[in-house]
Amino acid sequence: MPTILWADDEIDQLQSLILFLEKKGFEIVPVANGQDAVEEIKTRSFDIVFLDEQMPGMGGLEALDAIKAEQPLLPVVMITKSEEESIMEDAIGAKISDYLIKPVNPSQILLTTKKLLETSRLQTEKSSQTYLRQFGELTSRISPRTSWEEWIEIYRELTKWHIELSDGDEALVQVLEDQFKDANHQFGKFIQKNYEQWLNEGKDEAPLLSPGVIEKYVFPHLQDDKKTMFFLVDCMRYDQWLVFEPYLAKMYDINTDFYYSILPTATPYSRNAIFAGLSPMEIEQLYPSLWQQGQDESSLNRHEEELLAKQLKRAGIDINFRYEKILSADVGKQIAGKMQNFAQSKLAAFVFNFVDTLVHSRSDSEVIKELAPDEGAFRSITEAWFQHSTLLQMFKELADEDVTVIVTADHGSVRSMRDTKVFGDRDTATNLRYKYGKNLNTVDETASIKISDAKRFKLPEIAKANEYIIALEDYYFVYPTNYHKFQNRYRDTFQHGGASMEEMILPIVTMTPKK
Repeated sequence: MPTILWADDEIDQLQSLILFLEKKGFEIVPVANGQDAVEEIKTRSFDIVFLDEQMPGMGGLEALDAIKAEQPLLPVVMITKSEEESIMEDAIGAKISDYLIKPVNPSQILLTTKKLLETSRLQTEKSSQTYLRQFGELTSRISPRTSWEEWIEIYRELTKWHIELSDGDEALVQVLEDQFKDANHQFGKFIQKNYEQWLNEGKDEAPLLSPGVIEKYVFPHLQDDKKTMFFLVDCMRYDQWLVFEPYLAKMYDINTDFYYSILPTATPYSRNAIFAGLSPMEIEQLYPSLWQQGQDESSLNRHEEELLAKQLKRAGIDINFRYEKILSADVGKQIAGKMQNFAQSKLAAFVFNFVDTLVHSRSDSEVIKELAPDEGAFRSITEAWFQHSTLLQMFKELADEDVTVIVTADHGSVRSMRDTKVFGDRDTATNLRYKYGKNLNTVDETASIKISDAKRFKLPEIAKANEYIIALEDYYFVYPTNYHKFQNRYRDTFQHGGASMEEMILPIVTMTPKK
């Protein structure tokens, strides 16, 4: 039974309203002043508080502060005789959930109560009903014959449902996750069939891939003499962008498109391809000094600024640009404080590393894994970071400038739940979702894409080894040596490098400040 705390110095005159709510199935705890209301909050839990604004002693606003100090998320409805704007501003600033003007009638009280208690449930029920009606139609669209455009729409819809239903009925969430899993299975078949063709048969029938991102989304603004800010958020998935977007919608007009990351969906390949406007193989061939091979991924992304300069030069765009890589909060604060200066540049490019750092931290930290046991919780942690991030601060600063802001990611990540054994020589790469080396083989051939000729996939040969394997769906690679140790260590971690919708289908967002 929902319990309501009602504080009013004229509580005896409200018995008819209290009886009305009790008949509707609510338990009412009446108190005659703010101090008693605060004491009740300390001793028991309530679902809603009705709080009179004008009470002798501790008034409504003072009681509101004390209640919120005890239970910040408890819904409070302010009831007042006054319609003064300043009072309402004070109450709303203190995070009331609603307010009513006296005299109140039973219908008002009931409607407000139901709105606060049942809105979330009703919205979830409505979403559940809509998803179930669309389930069959969505399933019929999932097949290896689906086009790349249709795969983007399928991924968008599944992601939307995953966010809307994440707090709903567990059985329905499982249905959705099974559908997502089946979609990734079919998507893997689709990539196996079409990806090599995209790379080698021109752009007409292929989706936009990593090397074409800057050419398509940045160059036109530069050619129109518009100041452009390019933000690359390492490892940002579409669902994470969707929880960032509401914080920006009041400041910017936002248009979201999509592109496909190249394989492997890993920083040395996908991010270098974006800044260079070239495939990894072409980077190695044209600029060998800028493609330094090695097992350490971070060493392969030291030359993004130079690669961007060379892409601009090849395109005949002669401008000075600024480039910054934000690897820590301190660096982010320094740059956020200078955004007006950056906004004077014709082009400024920023790489934000936090989301990727969080992905790797969850793999290595039991504390973070406990805080984010599933994708919904992981999404919430990312949202909490964004609310207080220097990235959001930068966007706020740029909202007052005459600039175009482009936001994208180099790759996403996937929650890796299934292992598959892999065999290779001692020089085989250690990555969990992709490997390169010699004599590569897996026990389950359906769990990965085998690349026997790196050049056909526009990938560089590494140490004269031209073989790659790319994990499909939610698989991760484990060597037979110490198999169970690494199987348990990496199961249920977020990884990237493979071929899944979450890793390959990425948002690319154009934001124009609202004036």
